[in-house]
Amino acid sequence: MTRTHLPGILSMALIVVASNILVQFLYGNWLTWGAFTYPFAFLVTDVMNRVYGTAAARRVVLAGFIAGIICSLIGTQIMGEFGPLVTLRIAIGSGLAFLSAQLLDVSIFAALRRGAWWRAPLVSTLVGGSVDTIIFFSIAFSGAFSFIHPATDVSWAAEALPLLGVGPVAPLWVSLAVADWAVKISLALIALIPFRMITARLTAR
Repeated sequence: MTRTHLPGILSMALIVVASNILVQFLYGNWLTWGAFTYPFAFLVTDVMNRVYGTAAARRVVLAGFIAGIICSLIGTQIMGEFGPLVTLRIAIGSGLAFLSAQLLDVSIFAALRRGAWWRAPLVSTLVGGSVDTIIFFSIAFSGAFSFIHPATDVSWAAEALPLLGVGPVAPLWVSLAVADWAVKISLALIALIPFRMITARLTAR
């Protein structure tokens, strides 16, 4: 690791810590405030990948993964109204989703880096963000993964409700996942602007 990588590592760690805190606070019926901060982890990864290469990007991902593990361990020890703030399933789902999605993002970005400037960050974030959502919400809340920790009560997440309040009937966790995914996709498009500005400035140096 060099000092040039330190801002990326610190930024990733800050985003992960902030997201783990903000995920405790609801925004409307389907989102938490953490949904608006976590997607910027892909921006940090992509900037590092563009400017410093895949090895640097993977170091940043590792730093974020470690920060996430620490946050999860702390969360499992803090008791809320319905038990620990972070259940074992949420901790496992969060860690696997982050690591899988971010490493996939790095690989896709590397494969597309010689194309138009926007293609690599957009495609890698869209694919990585989608994988992140699928892995996390499935492991954390789907009844199909109850075997991971049978003692974790996720019956509330299985409540059948109209999708996002207006669509076909589906388990509540599916609405939460779709809303989370929609935010990731929206922010992936918005993040192209700071990506272009930041990378242009860093590469000019």
